[in-house]
Amino acid sequence: MTVGTAGGGETERPVTVMVVDDHPMWRDAVARDLTEAGLDVVATAGDGPEAIRRARAARPQVLVLDLNLPGASGVRVCKEVVAHDPAVRVLVLSASGEHTDVLEAVKSGATGYLLKSAAREELVEAVHRTAVGDPVFTPGLAGLVLGEYRRLATEPPPAASGEPAAPRLTDRETEVLRLVAKGLGYKQIAQRLVISHRTVQNHVQNTLGKLQLHNRVELVRYAIERGLDGDGDCDVDAGGDM
Repeated sequence: MTVGTAGGGETERPVTVMVVDDHPMWRDAVARDLTEAGLDVVATAGDGPEAIRRARAARPQVLVLDLNLPGASGVRVCKEVVAHDPAVRVLVLSASGEHTDVLEAVKSGATGYLLKSAAREELVEAVHRTAVGDPVFTPGLAGLVLGEYRRLATEPPPAASGEPAAPRLTDRETEVLRLVAKGLGYKQIAQRLVISHRTVQNHVQNTLGKLQLHNRVELVRYAIERGLDGDGDCDVDAGGDM
């Protein structure tokens, strides 16, 4: 994000971050590492209810969130924070690599999942990428998440009577949706289509609104159900990013 300066130039605004973890030493260390890397840590919290309150007040761009919290689980925090402000991106930083934990985090609205064994540089890069909408996962977890999207798409949708016809998407919205279904992040889609990542985000938000969907999980499921994830050269890369 850039802002104008008095001399007519532009300066980069640091990404705003909130760190949530119930271990004070770990929380402080993560906050310090992010601050030293040029990020703006606007708040921290040590339990679930405190995290929800402070996230609503601070409105960080990225919430770095542990799952194991007293008072309210990280999954609940993620759901409530994202429901209150969909612009907040959630990057889970957890000691658990259990598949159930990863999938629950993504279903609750998290856009990334890193293990606490990640290096400082990996975390800093992940926060930057999460801020622009790129899903970032510890290597090996991205394929798991995409596989779950596809499994969900094979389940029959709930019966509905008098369901209205599907809304029309523009050609560009359909093109973006196809690439989302194939596992590309916003930055990758922007490069592929030669547009800005902000434009990609706008297309995704417009599509979510038209389809009355709430998050990326539901959007990918919708796309896969309609065959928009066909084989091509856009599969999840070896680096673990989606």
